[in-house]
Amino acid sequence: MKRLLTCFFGLSALLAQAQIAPVAPPPSAVASTHAQALTRFTLANGMEVIIQPQRRAPTVVHMVWVRVGAMDEVDGTSGVAHALEHMMFKGTPTVAPGAFSRRVAELGGRENAFTARDYTGYYQQVPAARLREVMQLEADRFANNQWADAEFNREIEVVKEERRLRTDDNPRARLYEAMSAVTFLASPYRRPIVGWMNDLESMTADDVRAFHQRWYVPGNAAVVIAGDVDVAQVRQWAEQTYGTIPAAAVPVRKPRLEPEQAGVRRLDVKAQAQQAYVAMAFKVPSLGAADLQPGGTVSAEGADALALTVLAAVLDGYRGARLERALTQGADRVADSAGASNGLWGRGPQLFTLDGIPAQGKTTAQVDAALRAEVARIARDGISQAELARVKTQWVASEVYRLDSLFSQARALGANWALGFPLDAGQRLVAMLRQVSAAQVQAVAARYFGDDQLTVATLVPQPMDAGKPKARSSAAGLRH
Repeated sequence: MKRLLTCFFGLSALLAQAQIAPVAPPPSAVASTHAQALTRFTLANGMEVIIQPQRRAPTVVHMVWVRVGAMDEVDGTSGVAHALEHMMFKGTPTVAPGAFSRRVAELGGRENAFTARDYTGYYQQVPAARLREVMQLEADRFANNQWADAEFNREIEVVKEERRLRTDDNPRARLYEAMSAVTFLASPYRRPIVGWMNDLESMTADDVRAFHQRWYVPGNAAVVIAGDVDVAQVRQWAEQTYGTIPAAAVPVRKPRLEPEQAGVRRLDVKAQAQQAYVAMAFKVPSLGAADLQPGGTVSAEGADALALTVLAAVLDGYRGARLERALTQGADRVADSAGASNGLWGRGPQLFTLDGIPAQGKTTAQVDAALRAEVARIARDGISQAELARVKTQWVASEVYRLDSLFSQARALGANWALGFPLDAGQRLVAMLRQVSAAQVQAVAARYFGDDQLTVATLVPQPMDAGKPKARSSAAGLRH
C-alpha cells in the first residue's frame, strides 16, 4: 500500500496513480458556493468551539476532541485513555449503558470514537435538524460519565480482546510495538495506545474514573461542528449544553524529552509468520506549531521535517516510485514490497521509517542494505525536478479533494486544534511543501540516516502452529 504523506493529520491519502493531472486549483476555489467563514470562540468555562458552515447537504458532523491520549498516561496504567474511550459509551445518571449509540441511530446518525497518542476524539454525523440533540448527549457524557464497576469489568475484557486481535495475533503489529519500546526511552510514545496486557489485567474502574476526572475538563477540550448549520444558533446551543459544564484546571504537563541516542539499536521479534520483515526507524526533527504561524519563520528543524516528508514521498509516494522500482522489480529483485514514511508532526518525537519484506531467497539484511542504498543514492545524486513536481502536484490535489468529505474537514480542524496548530494548517502545509527544493531533499537524505539515530526491528518467522487457538472474532464491542 502506498503511503503518501502518512504524516498528514486530517488530510486524505494522496493520489497514487501513475499519471497525475495538472495542478488543481487552490482549496479556496473549491466548494466556494457552499462553504462559509470558519468561526472559533471560547466558552466561559474554557472549552473551545469551532464551527465550519457547509451548505452542500442537510447533514452535520459533530465532534468532541480532548487533548489527552496515550502519551499522557503513566507507567502501570498504559491503555487507560483508550479504556476510558470505551467507557464513555457506558452511561450517565440519565443515559443507560449502550443507550448513547442507540439514540444516535434513532436520530438517523452514525457515531464512534478513536484514541491516539496525542488526543482522543468522539464523533457523530446526523441530519442537521438533530444537531442540538447530539450536543446534549455528548455534553452530558463528557461531564457526567458514570457506570458501575461491573460494567467496567465486562468492557475491559472487550479491550483485552481488541489487543489480542489487533496486536498479539498480528506479527507486524507486535514488531512495531516492540520497536517503539526500544526506540524511545523517556518519551511516552514508547507505550502502546491499547496498553500492555499486564496493565489491562490490573486496571481498575477507579483508574479510569480518575483519568476522566483529571483530563476531561472544558479547558482541555474542543467541540468541532461542520455542516449545514447556522452559526448564531449553534453558538446558543453550545452555551446551553457545553457552557454549563463547570470549569476546572487543566493539569500541568511536564516535559518528557527523549535523551540523545548514540549508536544503533537492534531487536528481533519472533512470531508465527510466513514471511520475514524489517523496519528501520530514524529519529528526525518535527514541524512545530510555531513553524506554521502566519507570517512566521520556519525553524531549521521545521524546514528539515518538510524536506524529509518530500523525501518519503519521492521514495514511496506513488506507483512506480523509487523503492518500488529499485527493490521490487526485475529478475533479481530483493523485496516483495518496500516503503517509506515520515512522521511530520505530533506532540512527541517523530520518526522516519523504511521497511520491506524480503523476496524469495533474499534476507532482511539485504533488504536493509537496499533501503539504505536508495537513501544514500539521493544523498549523493539528488532528485529530479520531475519527481519533485509530481509529489507536490499530488499534495495540492489531495487538499482539494479532502474538501469533498465533511468528516475529513471536521477531523482536520480537530486534529489541528489538538496539536496546537493553526486551524488551516493543512493549507499552510501544502504551501510550505511546495517551497521545498530538490537541494533540501538531498541535504536531509545525507543528514539523518546514520546509525546513531537508528533502531532496526526484524521479524523472525516461526513455524505456523495449526493447533494454536485464534483470537475470537466476535468483536462487536470494539469501538473502532
